Amino acid sequence: MRPIFLGICAAFFFAFTFILNRAMELSGGSWIWSASLRFIFMVPFLLLLVIGRKKLRPLLAIMKENPKPWFIWSFVGFGLFYAPLCFASAHAPGWIIAGTWQITIISGSLLAPLFIQTIETPEGILKMRGKLPMKGIAMSLVILLGIILMQVELATSLSSTEMLLGIIPVIIASFAYPLGNRKMMEVCSNRLDAYERVLGMTLASLPFWLLLSLYGLFTTGAPSQEQTIQALFVAISSGVIATILFFQATDMVKGNMLKLGAVEATQSMEVLFAVAGEVILLSAPIPTPLSWIGMFIIMIGMILHSYISHKEVRMKALHT
Repeated sequence: MRPIFLGICAAFFFAFTFILNRAMELSGGSWIWSASLRFIFMVPFLLLLVIGRKKLRPLLAIMKENPKPWFIWSFVGFGLFYAPLCFASAHAPGWIIAGTWQITIISGSLLAPLFIQTIETPEGILKMRGKLPMKGIAMSLVILLGIILMQVELATSLSSTEMLLGIIPVIIASFAYPLGNRKMMEVCSNRLDAYERVLGMTLASLPFWLLLSLYGLFTTGAPSQEQTIQALFVAISSGVIATILFFQATDMVKGNMLKLGAVEATQSMEVLFAVAGEVILLSAPIPTPLSWIGMFIIMIGMILHSYISHKEVRMKALHT
């Protein structure tokens, strides 16, 4: 249960991304700076953490061994994840972004065949290509049903353009984040912990963020002081605290696609935290009774997803 708890804690801090990104857009800030400043600000905090644990030199040595996968999968896991999310926040409210982001629950499950998973058996460790966890996907659909119920009334007030520009980029991000995260776990091969892996991926994705910043400087001008401060808060809460918590949770269950899917399902809690944050901080309308029903279904779906995942793991171990 500890990985699930860490995942929920990560969801709480991740929720600030949707709230603050929307706040930055409403105050006139550009999505380009919302995206790039977060990762630029993450670097010094992560460096202090890793240097304080005397792990920087081993990290740089491992990155130097095979730099190409680091740049590719860090760009996928961070660049193709966060830039589309910030772009979407410029075209739709934070609640629709947070709600649509939960498609990552299914996206992560659909990626299972791309990876080799390990299963502990009485005869030893068995390695096999991951299969689509159909029961887990069914539980994920329950979670999505709850999300749809939460958003359906508000979604009717959006134009088709807002829906497309606010949803399609988020769907892209929903596949990029688990794909980049899982690929980097393969590349690291148990040699790095969550702190080192987050720093390594941030450093490897830095060229993309610097290029995006340069583009923003010439197209929209420098960010305002207000946006800079808000981006700093996002960097600390979502970029450092939430990412490390989530990566620690996934590290604890890596190699097992069923348990990994259960941890990734905890991110559905972001919707609940984002709704609460928007109501309190941005004076958003209080959710309707239908939305509260959706929230209840989300929590039931999470419990069922976790239970089914652990049950299937035990059954496979017994019959292998």
